[in-house]
Amino acid sequence: MSDKPGYKAKTIKSIIHRKIEAWLKTIEDKSVRELLTQNVIVTGGSIASMLLGEDANDFDVYFRTYTAALAAAHYYLNIFKSRKVNGIETPMIVDTRTPGRIKIVVKSAGIASENGTDKPYQYFESQPDVEAAAYVGEVIDNPEQIADVYEETEEKALKTSDKKYRPVFVTTNAITLSDKVQLIIRFYGEPDQIHENYDFVHCTNYWTSWDNNLVLRPKALEALLARELVYVGSKYPLCSIVRLRKFIQRGWRVNAGQILKIAMQVSELDLKDFRVLEDQLTGVDTAYFLQLIERLKEKDPEKVDAAYLVEIVDRIF
Repeated sequence: MSDKPGYKAKTIKSIIHRKIEAWLKTIEDKSVRELLTQNVIVTGGSIASMLLGEDANDFDVYFRTYTAALAAAHYYLNIFKSRKVNGIETPMIVDTRTPGRIKIVVKSAGIASENGTDKPYQYFESQPDVEAAAYVGEVIDNPEQIADVYEETEEKALKTSDKKYRPVFVTTNAITLSDKVQLIIRFYGEPDQIHENYDFVHCTNYWTSWDNNLVLRPKALEALLARELVYVGSKYPLCSIVRLRKFIQRGWRVNAGQILKIAMQVSELDLKDFRVLEDQLTGVDTAYFLQLIERLKEKDPEKVDAAYLVEIVDRIF
């Protein structure tokens, strides 16, 4: 918890405006730059941190339209793929086969970094079946190594600044740029639409590029002042449960009623279906879950029950 007073709204708006303006200037494709300039939304933890007098770890950038999100995904993925590691182009595509959904498919364990990947993220699909199976088994038996690589790679990506705003870290749902900017391509729309995917009210303040406007919601400010987690309902309640740990470790409080609200939404999910589980873990930044999903995909769906899930979770965690 910071001892500094919170930033004033005018200061926060200025910080975000300068940050986004500096990033947009680095986009060399004029048509993409102009499109994004009119369609950027910044929301989430960065504004909450500044209101509490803390420095923002990174700025989460969302897009107002599907067209803008898709343009950003293609632009930065093309840059990322152009950098070959050991002479090999990064095997990834922008997948738009599901209507209204933009997804980056990385043909590895689910992430890619600009410097290539350490052993836990080899492209095992290109290996012989026997070697690939052995690799997956090794990863499952040693999950600590996976998490270390994932977290270390992400941390380096956020701190890198030798060339401004270049793509350094890619996952299914987002592209992390150097200099603390993360482009979320999983969700898009007006601020209220984006916040349908949010869970806690204190993260729902936002800034919009087309009018340089900062909106501070009264309920969000109240929750921030009290450092109290207020669950507003989310499409991804399982992710919310995982996120509780982070906030509690930072000194936030949550009452039993909020936990009950999350549990009630989770109870409506069929988490034995790996597709549901994978979708629910959107936004959870841990490599443990990547391996859980891969293991479930290999299993006959009819044989996946609660007992099997418990066994795999215990092995990984």
